[in-house]
Amino acid sequence: MYKSLWKRVLDFFLAGTGLVVLLPLFLLLAFCVKFDSAGPVFLKQKRLGKDKKVFRMYKFRTMRPDAPAYIPTYCLLGPERYITRFGRFLRRFSLDELPQLFNVARGEMSLIGPRPALWNEYSLIAERDKYGANGILPGLSGLAQVSGRDDLSVKAKAMLDGEYLRNISFCLDAKCFFKTFGVVLSARGVVEGVSGGRINPDQTGASPS
Repeated sequence: MYKSLWKRVLDFFLAGTGLVVLLPLFLLLAFCVKFDSAGPVFLKQKRLGKDKKVFRMYKFRTMRPDAPAYIPTYCLLGPERYITRFGRFLRRFSLDELPQLFNVARGEMSLIGPRPALWNEYSLIAERDKYGANGILPGLSGLAQVSGRDDLSVKAKAMLDGEYLRNISFCLDAKCFFKTFGVVLSARGVVEGVSGGRINPDQTGASPS
């Protein structure tokens, strides 16, 4: 009953409440993004949702308009060249992810679930297929997020996504929800860029093209 009904009810209620309560913060962050650098306030990316359906995911823009598109930041060589000054602050505390509450309210995402893959993260998508993890709504946070984030290999992330799928419950969602705050504040598992100029597909699952 929780997985089929109450999870969505909670998502809609909490996302809607969050959007109302955080509106002043949204306006302040939007002003700072616009004041700090040229370009749009929001970044809209093609991501894969439930059953690999493509949707537009929203984030506050943290990079310059000339940054490479559709390559995760942790795959870039010298990402500091592209991240804006205010973007560093947003990324440090994951505030750039807050606009995804819109995606949650619209039913494209859940508060808790596998993080939505970029359309070209082929390795990650294939690994998730093995566990059926592409068949559920992606999340604002999730079991893999609170278990290592960018430090995890693609296979480890997919295994955790599969574990989440098998054990979806209110208690597990609550555990991931509250652990997210500690992970965000400590910045554990956050990797910005790669060394040596190479992208390791097994680690990132992203296409370098």
